Amino acid sequence: MENLSGITPPKLKLQVSAKAKTFVVDTNVLLHDPQSIFKFADNNLAIPVEVLEELDAIKTEQSTERGRNARRVHRILSELLPDSRSMHEGVKLSTGGTLSVIINPYMADPALRDAPLMQKLRAVLADFGKKDNRIIAAALFIQESFPPPTILVTKDVNVALKARAVGLEAQDYLNDKVPEAIDEDAYREIPVTIYEIQRFCSEGEFSLSEADAESLYLNEYVLLRSDEGKTMPARYYGDGLVKRLRIPDSIKAPGGIAIRSRNLEQQFFMDALLDDSISLVTCFGKAGTGKTLLSIGCALHQTHDDRSLYDGVSITRPVMALGKDIGFLPGTMEEKMKPWLQPYFDALEVLMPSKPTKEPQFAAKKVSKKQQKKQPSALEASRQDTVTATHPGGGGPNGGGHHGPAAPMKPYERLIKSGLVEVEALCFIRGRSIARRFFILDEAQQLTPHEVKTVITRISEGSKIVLIGDPAQIDNPYVDSRSNGLVYCHNRMKGHALSAHVKLTKGERSKLAELAADLL
Repeated sequence: MENLSGITPPKLKLQVSAKAKTFVVDTNVLLHDPQSIFKFADNNLAIPVEVLEELDAIKTEQSTERGRNARRVHRILSELLPDSRSMHEGVKLSTGGTLSVIINPYMADPALRDAPLMQKLRAVLADFGKKDNRIIAAALFIQESFPPPTILVTKDVNVALKARAVGLEAQDYLNDKVPEAIDEDAYREIPVTIYEIQRFCSEGEFSLSEADAESLYLNEYVLLRSDEGKTMPARYYGDGLVKRLRIPDSIKAPGGIAIRSRNLEQQFFMDALLDDSISLVTCFGKAGTGKTLLSIGCALHQTHDDRSLYDGVSITRPVMALGKDIGFLPGTMEEKMKPWLQPYFDALEVLMPSKPTKEPQFAAKKVSKKQQKKQPSALEASRQDTVTATHPGGGGPNGGGHHGPAAPMKPYERLIKSGLVEVEALCFIRGRSIARRFFILDEAQQLTPHEVKTVITRISEGSKIVLIGDPAQIDNPYVDSRSNGLVYCHNRMKGHALSAHVKLTKGERSKLAELAADLL
């Protein structure tokens, strides 16, 4: 760059490779992934000193993931840059690249503020009180000082646009993003002959050709289809072998109604949920496809007696508001969490209704009136139970207020009170070890890959975790459809014997919900 004013900035003493790229890392990248420092291969990595200032302001956030990540970055940098010399000259990384912290002399020295670089910046970015603008200025100085190319890596779209406006290349942090094409179809169809379909039905398994088996990953769900239009759902078990699904005609919560799958994709989902050998299930699905209802139904179906593998069901979700936040909620933790967890109470009400419905959603065949007269159902027995205290706001035997008649306890409330069903806040999961539980994490697309990793590593032997969500509905500003924890987890875990994945596309809530999910 030609210096028209005759002002020459000091040359850097940094030891960098002229054959590699130079990446300038924004604060949000380090907060998103503190280990990103080691994920730029053998390239040069430069961190503007303004990034350290932003991390310093964030590190005091004791109860947030951002605060923990900021402190983690500080510890990593303090180990890599132990003295003043390493700060000024940079250090070699184990990846083969270099790391350096940059102080922009155009900002530090008042005599350099009229240099052509600063004049160019002022024409576009007038306010250098903003840290984002100062980071862009530092990146331009690095571009001027280092061998090309220099690239600003940021997860802030606006910073990337401003950087490109001043002639600086900018990219998103792509290390934890999945490829753009992610399982566009819910399942794959494999052509077979009518005789192979018949053999599969009678024997329960079938060996695929080598060409068909090569494209499948372990525990992938497929549909075998003959030229005559006959079909059979199956699951790939590896070594070219597909087997028939192992699902009952219906499942039932204790004291509740029987439900069954309503389409092929739900059959796949139920097979994964009911298979003890699968410890991790990921499920994509738009609103109304039955993700939550089937997950809770299959979980309760497997925890209804003493012979079950699981001691209970745990249900949670990230606290992420839709639209404008209404502020802090009063009351105990249970009262604070109730609005966030209401969808699960709705699902439990469907599975275990307080009043019998004429056409319950996902219901199996009705029991005849003669059978009902012979023996009272568990649901009728559960509705006879009552609580000794009234609802919150009323009195009870141990509290104030007036004493009225005891309110009937809903069937699912008995499960929550007994501890069989646990609805909890995700923010308190760090440090726990969850044993012998069927763990359901809803709205997993709102989490970062690191947060999903934190949850999954809490799962002990004998437990199962189900991650469900819709990658198309994300309210978290720090993730997108390719970098959220749900999609990332599926992409990294697929093909392992302990994991399975299902995609639900057909809405079953109502015709209106299906139409809205597709068109709006």
